[in-house]
Amino acid sequence: MIKPGWLKTRPPSGEKFLHLKKIIEDLKLNTVCTGARCPNMGECWSRGTATFMILGSVCTRNCRFCAVKKGKEGEPPDLSEPARVAQAVKNMGLKYAVLTSVDRDDLVDGGAGHFASCINAIKSPGDNIMVEALIPDFNCDEGSLQKITDAHPDVVGHNIETVEEFQAHLRDKRAGYDQSLEVLRKVKQMSYSILTKSSIMLGLGETEGMVLKTMDDLRNAGVDIITLAST
Repeated sequence: MIKPGWLKTRPPSGEKFLHLKKIIEDLKLNTVCTGARCPNMGECWSRGTATFMILGSVCTRNCRFCAVKKGKEGEPPDLSEPARVAQAVKNMGLKYAVLTSVDRDDLVDGGAGHFASCINAIKSPGDNIMVEALIPDFNCDEGSLQKITDAHPDVVGHNIETVEEFQAHLRDKRAGYDQSLEVLRKVKQMSYSILTKSSIMLGLGETEGMVLKTMDDLRNAGVDIITLAST
């Protein structure tokens, strides 16, 4: 059977890809592209786009759809990481940087303070670099969320991942549909100028009605941007 072209991905290659790979390796940084084994890594990196994954490579949550390494405890936050991420953004010539992180339930603030430090390091005066922070739920702790909004990222993303009916099957038991909606709602209440964003995975058996309800719920939580991702 001949597979359609859109179903195939080419191995990572090209001058741009190799340039980004060297920058990331030289500065000893993690990316969600490699950590989650994203099949689109070659295409994105060849275009000069990468999502930096901070706070180590071990996630304390056990969501079934994710390939990132799991554990009860991650590595201690590296105090040099904010400066190294900012240097990578500069070396890559980015004007829009995306930061995400593993969940760090083993840290008092869930790693929010370290996340904020990375945002601040990138958004140095005069650089005019936009930052999108794709955050975990921080157990919906207002103090942790305030640390993120006080760093003034341009966009705060938090993925609801799937429709309400499939949450328990796919996400860690410490996550949840209502909790994710509340995180997004609180971020918008803390700073109305920050754009909020969320994503829904499709192709898991959800109905059109389930998807539309999820989109309505996200909009009612003040979410500005919704992306739909195929599994």
